[in-house]
Amino acid sequence: MAIFRQLSLRAKAALAAGTVFVSMIVSRSCLAGSLELRAWRWLFRLQLALFANSLMLIGSLYIWRSTVSNLSHCPGAESACFQLWKMAVVAFLALAHSSFFTMLFLVAEEPYLFSLAAYSCLGAYIIMVFFLCTLSGMEQAYQLVAWRSGRVVGGLDKTRKVAVRPALAVAVTAVLSVAGLLNAAQPPAVKTVQVPVRQLPPSMDGLKIALLSDIHLGPTVGRTKMEMFVRMVNALQPDVTVIVGDLCDAEASSLRTAVAPLDQLRSRLGAYFVTGNHEYYTSDVSNWFALLESLNVRPLHNENVRISATGAQPGGAEDDDWICLAGVDDIEADILHYYGHGMDLVKALEGCRPDRPTVLLAHQPLAAKRALQARPDISLILSGHTHAGQIFPLNVAAYLLNPFFAGLYQVAQTTFVYVSPGTAYYGIPMRLGTRAEITELILRRAP
Repeated sequence: MAIFRQLSLRAKAALAAGTVFVSMIVSRSCLAGSLELRAWRWLFRLQLALFANSLMLIGSLYIWRSTVSNLSHCPGAESACFQLWKMAVVAFLALAHSSFFTMLFLVAEEPYLFSLAAYSCLGAYIIMVFFLCTLSGMEQAYQLVAWRSGRVVGGLDKTRKVAVRPALAVAVTAVLSVAGLLNAAQPPAVKTVQVPVRQLPPSMDGLKIALLSDIHLGPTVGRTKMEMFVRMVNALQPDVTVIVGDLCDAEASSLRTAVAPLDQLRSRLGAYFVTGNHEYYTSDVSNWFALLESLNVRPLHNENVRISATGAQPGGAEDDDWICLAGVDDIEADILHYYGHGMDLVKALEGCRPDRPTVLLAHQPLAAKRALQARPDISLILSGHTHAGQIFPLNVAAYLLNPFFAGLYQVAQTTFVYVSPGTAYYGIPMRLGTRAEITELILRRAP
């Protein structure tokens, strides 16, 4: 206990994050089978929120020190303006920390204003931490270079120097946050991509697939946006509509009315869905499958259908003009030990033939990479998950952590991967350096 008291606040926050993470692993291994399902869902999602907040506490302490503590010795620190500034920083950090808890308590047909404000603050929090660290690093690097060259570092007096860095970070954060909010508020862009496919039947040349991904119905995305997405897809008059995971961030019962507009999708050859990692975070996948089926959206649970010019066929139907549309569970189902789920490529492609085109739906680009290593004959894989980073500086991390980032990749002469940047956003209603997208994929016969 004495050692714990001697730890810095940052070290205590890191220790708390580690403790929560270990508790998640232990509860997943030991309690998953003994707790009632609803209780287990709440426990798991509460642990996720506590883990995120423990990590955020490290950044919050850094923001507080940079924007308040370092200024407390400046002239005017006792003024009413500075006291108001302290209250504003406290409110900002409190809203950012509360964002993850809105998934537990504030999910409905339409987003609550509090949820939108909380997640907006979370986005600004991420930007501010990055720029405070960047400015601090630049200052340290400048001082090091000056010291090594023997030059005396002059410049601003200490008081002004302490104030400039947080003022600049706050200004940059405000500008980028407003830009991100305005960008995310726009309807998704419609992008048309033509993909050459070997052995595509002549009757299916020009087959049009509408691709949606990462809608994230939940605290900040509701029915109004879903209705807009459905209208935009229907305007494209697609033959097939696919949703490649992360449709939701809460239980099916909470979002039943928000997802209802999917019933209005008009795709001549059907609408299909595969799970993303966030479906498993809800611990409610079976109810989501049932709800989607009632809305005429078919989940592909490690299975496939044959799509012909006249419609979807059962796997055993014999017809020369068809393509295999297959879907796999998200790879995180295995990590989470979600019973009855997990990526099973062999099962998903059972009945698909090498002499017929295969289109695979796999939420994560890493799953796409694994699928191609096992079955390089797959014609096209459709993925999402990355959001193209969604906001700066997360774009860099998303690029480095995924084998495919966003857009169309030609992996081999006859194999392509397309990664959607997402149709909406996850939680934070911002997009910086990327635009939400509905993709219109047109399959063309390759020579």
